[in-house]
Amino acid sequence: MADISTRKRIWGWYFFDWASQPYHTLLVTFIFGPYFAGVAAQYYLSLGLSEAAADARAQSVWALCLTITGLIIGFGAPLMGALADSSGRRVPWVFGFSCMYVLGSAALWFTLPDGSNMWAMLIAFGFGFIGAEYALIFTNSQLPGLGSDEEIGSISGSGFAFGYAGGFVALAILLLFFAEQGNGKTLIGLDPAFGLDPSLMEGTRAVGPICAIWFAVFMVPYFLWVRDEPMSGKRASFGGAVAMLRDLVKSLWKRLSLSAYLGSSMFYRDALNGLYGFGGVYAGLVLNWEITQIGIFGIVALISSVIFSWLGGRVDRRIGPKPVIKGAIWVLMAVCIVIVSMSRTQIMGIPLAPGSTLPDLVFFGCGVLIGGMGGVVQSASRSLMVRHSDPASPTEYFGLYGLSGRATAFIAPSLIGAVTAATGSARLGISPVIGLFALGLFLLIWVKPEGDRS
Repeated sequence: MADISTRKRIWGWYFFDWASQPYHTLLVTFIFGPYFAGVAAQYYLSLGLSEAAADARAQSVWALCLTITGLIIGFGAPLMGALADSSGRRVPWVFGFSCMYVLGSAALWFTLPDGSNMWAMLIAFGFGFIGAEYALIFTNSQLPGLGSDEEIGSISGSGFAFGYAGGFVALAILLLFFAEQGNGKTLIGLDPAFGLDPSLMEGTRAVGPICAIWFAVFMVPYFLWVRDEPMSGKRASFGGAVAMLRDLVKSLWKRLSLSAYLGSSMFYRDALNGLYGFGGVYAGLVLNWEITQIGIFGIVALISSVIFSWLGGRVDRRIGPKPVIKGAIWVLMAVCIVIVSMSRTQIMGIPLAPGSTLPDLVFFGCGVLIGGMGGVVQSASRSLMVRHSDPASPTEYFGLYGLSGRATAFIAPSLIGAVTAATGSARLGISPVIGLFALGLFLLIWVKPEGDRS
């Protein structure tokens, strides 16, 4: 790496966030997720279910997909990290999982509006999502080598800000030139680009191939400027990886701060992923927003994410990541209470006039805070994990971090699915995330602000 400056390495690392963010922004939250929910709801309506029952069933199906992929990601993450650390190679793993990202997202073009192939498309979505999340584990583990403990908070925050900016640009392109409204036109009144047929929702379905192309193009700086550390001379070994992982897990009982942090982040990141995974679905099923409205909501949230992630990185550098995480969680809990307490006809039990736009305005405000505080939590969490990691085996530790974020990733979607089914309400189905945030906040009590690497 002697011929590649530290500045270039950092910018190459930033470009992974820029390239990968659209999977989370366009596919999980603001475009494909709500589109799929609408497709599934119409499918169940065609089977004779009531609108409320069809909406609940659609949300439950989406929850099932996120539950299964979360389990696969979570339980595979630590082993992947140990395999990489046993040889010192990370970039080839990133390349392999990047191929999964591209193939999975590109296949979503075939998600037909009649819902006839929705299960196959859920498999494609999950395949790409697994690739995106595994690649993230390996790039996160490169963060400690980019700066000192004092610098990584700022680097992490800037990386998230740059990534959210990429998500913003990609979402804006899709809304302006591709995704159709109810009248078949895009947000600025154009027909979908390249002659795409709005009656078949081809403009919205193009989100998959667009994400694939975006990722393939903008990963080029990463692969040009980011290199692995000098090779250990060892080959990746499954047996060696299992032994490394076993030793690390056995050491957790001696490390209260690390154990508490992994447990805390397990709950609050699961809650945050629940908000991301169901925020757009909520807007579509509860507030009856069109895809373009949800997209505008996404743009507002992403602008907030860029600003707050950058600012959060600076605050992290001044006071450390733990206070930043705690403050952001309190805000997110308050936002969740508001979301669960409103519908098109009332807010916190107070009836609204027919056709009132107040729920839309309130939810837009919630979007600003979800986007902003979500970015802050993710950035500061990555920074706090570095303070608990052994510099000699960062991927292994970030594999455990991935496990803490994904091993119980089935909890939020499964709880949301269960509560949705039990209440028959997509609105009340969001309520479990409040308890998950509270559990995460409680476990932070035992986490040392500067970690426990010593």
